[in-house]
Amino acid sequence: MTSTTEHDLIVVGSGAAGLTFAITAKKRGLDVVVLEKEPVFGGTTALSGGVLWIPLTHHGRKQNPGDSVEAVQAFMKHETGAFYDEEAVRTFIKNGPEMVDFMERETQMQFVPTLYPDYHPDVPGGVDVGRSILAAAYDIRGLGKDMERLKPPLKSITFIGMMFNSSNADLKHFFRVTRSLRSFLYVARRLASHVKELFLYRRAIHVTSGNALAARLAKSALDLGIPILTSTPARSILMEGGRARGVLVDGKDGQPRELNARHGVVLACGGFPHDLKRIAQAYPHLKRGHAHVSPTPESNTGDGANMAEAVGGVVDIRFKEPAAWMPVTRVDFGKGEMGVFPHLLDRYKPGVIGVLSNGQRFTNESNSYHDVGAAMIKACKDLPETAMWLVCDKPTLGKYGLGYAKPSPMPIGPLIRNGYLVEGNTLAALAGAAGIDSAGLEQTVREYNLGAVEGNDPAFARGSTSFNRYLADAEHKPNPCVAPVQHGPFYAIKVLMGDLGTFDGLQTSVVGEVLKRDGSPIDGLYAVGNDRASIMGGNYPGAGITHGPNMTFAYVTANHIADHIASGVLRSAASSAPPVPVPA
Repeated sequence: MTSTTEHDLIVVGSGAAGLTFAITAKKRGLDVVVLEKEPVFGGTTALSGGVLWIPLTHHGRKQNPGDSVEAVQAFMKHETGAFYDEEAVRTFIKNGPEMVDFMERETQMQFVPTLYPDYHPDVPGGVDVGRSILAAAYDIRGLGKDMERLKPPLKSITFIGMMFNSSNADLKHFFRVTRSLRSFLYVARRLASHVKELFLYRRAIHVTSGNALAARLAKSALDLGIPILTSTPARSILMEGGRARGVLVDGKDGQPRELNARHGVVLACGGFPHDLKRIAQAYPHLKRGHAHVSPTPESNTGDGANMAEAVGGVVDIRFKEPAAWMPVTRVDFGKGEMGVFPHLLDRYKPGVIGVLSNGQRFTNESNSYHDVGAAMIKACKDLPETAMWLVCDKPTLGKYGLGYAKPSPMPIGPLIRNGYLVEGNTLAALAGAAGIDSAGLEQTVREYNLGAVEGNDPAFARGSTSFNRYLADAEHKPNPCVAPVQHGPFYAIKVLMGDLGTFDGLQTSVVGEVLKRDGSPIDGLYAVGNDRASIMGGNYPGAGITHGPNMTFAYVTANHIADHIASGVLRSAASSAPPVPVPA
């Protein structure tokens, strides 16, 4: 085994954080390589919504000129509670807009504003618009031959492979296709273009959301000459004299080899959502023996956390909510292929309610996926499983769909036959078929309908916030989130707990240095993205609170390293000389 390559910096992971770090460091004149264990790049980012929560960008200031540093600080202090970190928050607020400007000015990265409110717009410092931005759509033919190496989106959230913008505006046309000529023409154009793409390229070329974010970042990295070595899993961190000097990887020939790093190793492996041992200790419902189904890449097995722990890093499960919860359903595509559908939209629609196995509602279904997930975990503490059933009637199903079941005129028969969608002519029949307590469901719907016919939800105040209403149906009056469940047949799908990634992670300094138990840094070892503990402390207060901070702190870490190399403070792994002290 011989060392065949040496770089200034080695990045392990090709998601948004890893690529942002690599691009920033390369722009600062450093030689960087990116390692990816999968044969495709993009990681969890490529499957995501592609939204970034970054307050006070130039996009946001145009939408909400009244937003301020003080408001953002108040919001984050309220949302992070005991985990509020003043230095980290100040660093994020200062560098977030700078990172966006840098990326838009220097790379292929382009963003567009969204109309997302904060998920908790009514708490101190919350706003109704101006903090979430979205990766602009991208034609992946710009990647050339590397187009085939871009990780495809989740099959369950595409329509024959076609992607939709997570800004919500795109999907509205599909919901209105049978009720609006404008929407019909829009959908017809999209479908015609997509069918042509499938014929020519066997995949969608016009990508949106997280696929666009991953594609734009990868294009920017490749244009800069940064190698993205796919099918190259890192196995361990190589240490010398207490310093991370490189990584041991599996080569494509199956032989292990060393890659040396003159100035550091950066972990960007995507957290540990598929590290079965660790999540069994971290996730409350798994501790009870209940199911968990994650739509994140199965390759996210906690490599960064495990490699760092082996050399002195620390991963403690500190947050009450250690992951970004996402209610999901299992989807049977046939021929033995299974998928996972994340419930991003249906819960907000009027006429859809969520009940437990006892037939009772337990939360505001139009809250964020994370809040609904946390409520679901808590409510199912003493039940046989952590699960809920989304229930609606026939008109609601036809208008909005339910989970993987698409709105009318798409057929639902196959989904009823394979058990994904449960049907009953009466609520009692539906309950019996779905395994829900019949009396409980009938009583819940009866009580819910009393207020729902007038657009009210006295039990859980559904539709009371701008975020509740944003993903609902603005055309439904008087409350875009509330309608009765009354015209059979009735339908239900069984929803389990999943996640969008982990919040707990390696303990780091603000600039990303991986810390030992005593709080001292491991020389030459850094973590970015979901490999480091989230600045949000286990809360999920806005659209894009993963990508926004992750890309911002990746930018901060790269500049920190580059600044210290330039000043002579950061010792090269090839040098035995002690580091030069930082000038006062």
